[in-house]
Amino acid sequence: MNIHEYQAKQILARYHVPVPRGQVAFTPHEAVTAAQALGGKLWVVKAQIHAGGRGKAGGVKLARSLDEVETFARQMLGMTLITHQTGPEGRLVKRVYVEQGTEIAKELYLSVVVDRATSRITFVVSTEGGMDIEEVAAKHPDKLHMVTVDPACRIQPFHSRKLGFALNMPKPLQKPFYDFVNTLYSCFTETDASQVEINPLVITKSDTLLALDAKFNFDDNALFYHQDIAELRDPDEEDPLERQAAQFGLSYIKMDGNIGCMVNGAGLAMATMDIIKLYGGSPANFLDVGGGANKEKVTAAFKLILSDRHVEGILVNIFGGIMRCDIIAEGIITAAREVNLDVPLVVRLEGTNVELGKKMLSSSGLAITPADNLADAAEKITRAVKAKKVA
Repeated sequence: MNIHEYQAKQILARYHVPVPRGQVAFTPHEAVTAAQALGGKLWVVKAQIHAGGRGKAGGVKLARSLDEVETFARQMLGMTLITHQTGPEGRLVKRVYVEQGTEIAKELYLSVVVDRATSRITFVVSTEGGMDIEEVAAKHPDKLHMVTVDPACRIQPFHSRKLGFALNMPKPLQKPFYDFVNTLYSCFTETDASQVEINPLVITKSDTLLALDAKFNFDDNALFYHQDIAELRDPDEEDPLERQAAQFGLSYIKMDGNIGCMVNGAGLAMATMDIIKLYGGSPANFLDVGGGANKEKVTAAFKLILSDRHVEGILVNIFGGIMRCDIIAEGIITAAREVNLDVPLVVRLEGTNVELGKKMLSSSGLAITPADNLADAAEKITRAVKAKKVA
């Protein structure tokens, strides 16, 4: 789960990570009121969406008067902000964050992530703060430095020193930086975050450290531990189909292809998408219905796939262990009849009650193509989609 910048900074502030003072605003008037409450003569007005690259797209403005604060807030609120992370459809801005201006001496990059390859928490730092980290990695890989922390030993002083040396941290700021890193580690682990990115981490002209921007991503599977964090979810920033899937307890991620996938088990779902690519197709989604789905859940999953207008064919790949193949077949038949199925459908079933499931599908009167194995299924669905395009 992602959250907005202002929410991320509220969490950091609870852990005493230094952040600039700021207030969220939903109207231009509230933005002006926020600037007045913050005081000073320089403010930053930031559009709040779940995407990076806001500054380049006009979503971050420096205001030198209250009139400018109001003008920028009025321009941003209600606009569709398009960045390299939103895609061409962009995101609608419904709130802005008004923050005290900061006199910046230097911009740095700092993030904490869970490295799946090593099963370790990894800090990533760079002296090239304020830039897209992907661009830094591509053009200046030597300027990226990583330090891995074994969770069994937790963070140690030598980790912080390595990070400080990599950033050429000035001597007067070395102790504050070490404290910053240790506190950020505690914040990361105690909130069950999967990523925290601070870009930029700035050194101010008064020789202090500030997290000038912050992004959090949390492990959805741990949110039941953190009701306060779960309440920060903004449904408007999530894909409507993914939001609908969550209501039925389905693991769904929309992708850019045209072949919808319904599978039980994350590993099998990944293998299904891989083999679709191998046979020249392109998956439209990742969808794991889980091991104990019922007819209603399967029907919801099927309708969810078909609600994506880019889907031109569907591959169902089910191994019935806990889940019975006849339950899957019943859900497929129900959904296909309700939505008036008009795209090719290939179904591969194996496992518990497989013969009954296959019999139900073949006697349904629907245009369902059976498959003997996964390779056969992938070949049939990609061929059917290509043939429909030609026709």
